[in-house]
Amino acid sequence: MAKSYLRFWGVRGSYPAPFETHLGIGGNTPCVEINVDDHLLICDAGTGIIPLGNKLVADGKQDRLLILLSHFHCDHISGLPFFTPAFIPKYNINFFGPGDSKEIVKKYIDGQMKAPYFPVGTEEWMANITYIDPKERKIKHGPMEITYYSAHHPGITYGYSIKIKNKTIIYIPDNECLFLDKSIKENTKCFSEEEITMFTKMNEEEYETAVKTILNTDILIHDAQYTPEDYKKKKGWGHSCYIDVINMAIDANVKNLYLFSHDPNNNDKVIKNIQKECQKIIENKNSSLKCFIAKESLEISLD
Repeated sequence: MAKSYLRFWGVRGSYPAPFETHLGIGGNTPCVEINVDDHLLICDAGTGIIPLGNKLVADGKQDRLLILLSHFHCDHISGLPFFTPAFIPKYNINFFGPGDSKEIVKKYIDGQMKAPYFPVGTEEWMANITYIDPKERKIKHGPMEITYYSAHHPGITYGYSIKIKNKTIIYIPDNECLFLDKSIKENTKCFSEEEITMFTKMNEEEYETAVKTILNTDILIHDAQYTPEDYKKKKGWGHSCYIDVINMAIDANVKNLYLFSHDPNNNDKVIKNIQKECQKIIENKNSSLKCFIAKESLEISLD
């Protein structure tokens, strides 16, 4: 039986960062491969999907795949025009993403490959392309069972829960933790005491839901793009401060956290320092959580 694994192909948020100071962790935008019993699942189609596609063609073994798109911002779909399997007839590629209908999902994917943005349209794709109805609440892909939920990010954005045998993987590439909590605290003078009480209750319920969503997760891949200094300037942009992510993961008894969607302005040294700061929080809280940096080519066994 083929080995089962998860592999990172793109880990940057916002835009590619192919700089010498960033190459230890990687400069491609989001793409994660999950391969279980020869069933291939791809989470997002940022520039990381380009080398993944080239590898698939070179290996020539797998020709059926499911691509989950968290949303349609360019850093999550910009690898599709260069995804080699899409141009080869033997491949069967199934897409799932947020939208009201299959036609809407197709429209969003087609849109970036139309003039004046790109010279080659999706009509040139020769693979068998299909779209799963966005209204499906549960998706089966071989031994994988996939569900989704909304994340805090501009536009409709999904996070995915992927159950594989006795493991759960949760993929949340873009999400702003505690957005409501911080909004309340910064605007207390604007609200009446009654309104603050109502908002506080809403915030508590929202946080409780977020914790339940990732409760006891084996592998959590989560947006940790901002430092506290960055977050002060970019609050509401739809990305998390790493401190909020680590605390939420601890509260949810997550086993393994992979910091993801790294800021392209942060070099390898900065991101390694972020992990060290996360480790301090884990130790201070006497937590068993293990925290890792998601980096390109990192492979995690799922056997």
